[in-house]
Amino acid sequence: VQFVESGGGLVQAGGSLRLSCAVSGRTFSSGDMRWFRQAPGKEREWVASMDSMGTRRYISSVKGRFTISRNYAKNEMYLEMISLMPEDTAVYYCNQDDDWGQGTQVTVSS
Repeated sequence: VQFVESGGGLVQAGGSLRLSCAVSGRTFSSGDMRWFRQAPGKEREWVASMDSMGTRRYISSVKGRFTISRNYAKNEMYLEMISLMPEDTAVYYCNQDDDWGQGTQVTVSS
């Protein structure tokens, strides 16, 4: 099983990025799909999740700016990020159940 993130990069404050997470080796389970992030010197934190019914939840600091979504046909999940801020700088990870990706770096310059 592999979860592979992509779409990270360097962007100026106020910019946008779309992260993708491609899943191979299995299809999505009924468990929540999640995005986490880990900033330098900080613990990994939950950012967003989407359950099997399509209910989305977000950490308060990204509400209104980030959108989690999925495509069952492509076996992919996404995190659309707009109005990025320097404090969004982190390695972003996708997760479902016990499976994690290797992370993709997002750097937001001021």
